[in-house]
Amino acid sequence: MHTTRKIITIGETVLDIIFKNDQPIASTAGGSMLNTSVTLGRLGLPVHFISEYGNDPVGLRIDRFLTYNGISTDYVYRYDEGKSALALAFLDDSNNANYTFYKAYPQKRFDIAFPEVNADDIVLFGSIYAITPELRTTLRRFLLYAKSKNALLYYDPNFRKAHLDDLEQLRPAILENMSLASVVRASNEDLEIIFGAKNSNEAYEAVSPLCNTLIYTSSSDAVYLKTPYKSLTLPNRQIEPVSTIGAGDTFNAGIAYGLYKHRIGNEALQPMTDDIWQQLIGYGIDFATEVCLSYENYITTSFAVEWNRQFPVTNQ
Repeated sequence: MHTTRKIITIGETVLDIIFKNDQPIASTAGGSMLNTSVTLGRLGLPVHFISEYGNDPVGLRIDRFLTYNGISTDYVYRYDEGKSALALAFLDDSNNANYTFYKAYPQKRFDIAFPEVNADDIVLFGSIYAITPELRTTLRRFLLYAKSKNALLYYDPNFRKAHLDDLEQLRPAILENMSLASVVRASNEDLEIIFGAKNSNEAYEAVSPLCNTLIYTSSSDAVYLKTPYKSLTLPNRQIEPVSTIGAGDTFNAGIAYGLYKHRIGNEALQPMTDDIWQQLIGYGIDFATEVCLSYENYITTSFAVEWNRQFPVTNQ
């Protein structure tokens, strides 16, 4: 029996309120994997988002937004106690964001039935959500199940200095996530914090015993691919960003889009040619560049429409 290939994303949901010069200028649904999901949903891909938010005005607004953008929320845990999370993002002179979070989760969390996973489904997970102790047992069970089904697991640690004091406690979960992943995509900041890695070679030396495919991004420099069989470098675009919120998340969406478009699963990952890898990373760079030119955390609907007109994706 043929099953339609799915993209499953797992991550935190927040409402981002963006400040510039101490004034609120925009608000939008956020969270790293939510941002990835919206880009993929706007491109018409079959996205199933696993998360949690409240049955409050913020949560209901986000739920409508996700549904409008074509994202299945069947596996979102909606709670009545507590409040949906808020994130205040303060843009600096370079339009990079510093965050303050307001969270009031209920005692009971993440109480959901997970989706069925089939071979070559794409599962994206990461950020602090993927290593939160209160969620770890449930999430780990799902990741082990997805791996047993030969899904392609894509992990972005997205680990920031705000959590540095908890690194030693959280490190085992980070390392286990890397060991479960088919692909690790991490920024230079992530891997310097986690491993002390100063460049892409040191980063791969640290990651490769756990996962042999690393996409290492340096926003001011380039994107580096490291596998046992190849090493590629693609330069980033030089732009004047409006906001860098969601850039890495939307880069991840570009890679997932490419994996889906080119029908790449686990078995096809290692034999991939340089040309295909360059296309995938190019999608990531294109999407991340687009996101930096607006206050949205994802590609705009107009960009998605034009992209699909030029590069249609067939059903799988």
